Amino acid sequence: MTLPLLQVRNMSHDFGGLRAVRDYNLEIGSGQIRGLIGPNGAGKTTIFNLITGIYKPSEGEIFLDGRKIDGLPPNRIASGGVGRTFQNLLLWRHMTVLEHVKMAHYSKIRYGLFGAFFGTPARHREEAGIEEKAVRLLDRMGIRHLADQVVLNLPYGAQRRVEMARALATEPRVLLLDEPTAGMNPEELVQIMEIIRRVHGEFGLAILLIEHRMKVVMELCDTIQTLDFGAVIAEGTPGEIQNNPRVIDAYLGQERAD
Repeated sequence: MTLPLLQVRNMSHDFGGLRAVRDYNLEIGSGQIRGLIGPNGAGKTTIFNLITGIYKPSEGEIFLDGRKIDGLPPNRIASGGVGRTFQNLLLWRHMTVLEHVKMAHYSKIRYGLFGAFFGTPARHREEAGIEEKAVRLLDRMGIRHLADQVVLNLPYGAQRRVEMARALATEPRVLLLDEPTAGMNPEELVQIMEIIRRVHGEFGLAILLIEHRMKVVMELCDTIQTLDFGAVIAEGTPGEIQNNPRVIDAYLGQERAD
């Protein structure tokens, strides 16, 4: 029996007296794209923060490729193969696009302190390799021409692409995308969907996607979970979710009314 790449078992989390996540379970294998939807405040981003080590679950366990990761610090989880983007852009606004992606690659450097201080040939070779990888990622994101631009000067859609390139630079096996189309116009939305498809195909990643735009979730995801008040109320294919009365009441009905 093949183990899921990422597995969450009976995970709950409390903020004081508030149970923000209730008995959450997830299994996702290599090459799958799973969606996580629900009203604002349902607990979606909290689940991402629990998986990536920003919070430690009050109850339950998280496994990456069969190894327990709950309780590990975020850098250990990231280096183990879990990459993510954020609902609110977390970019260093006065750094260039290329510098952002190169910095993410540094989690994998091997030349050590000696190489860093003394500029050894090994350091120069590895730095050249890091820059080459970073440029290739920018090319995949369609923003290579912006490599020397300061992030502060970029339009919002381009900043989203920088964030995704940075997440991919950590060489994840599981990629968590938190509302990757937020704030985008219709043209940018179509472009980022195509990028997600291309990245998924080229890298063979498992992707867990939080989205409010139903077009994105329905077209990209194999299966979808719907969260409400911290608990999963429905799980299934896009067609099953779209026609589920509980989902319509909790979320899709609101979307159709907007």
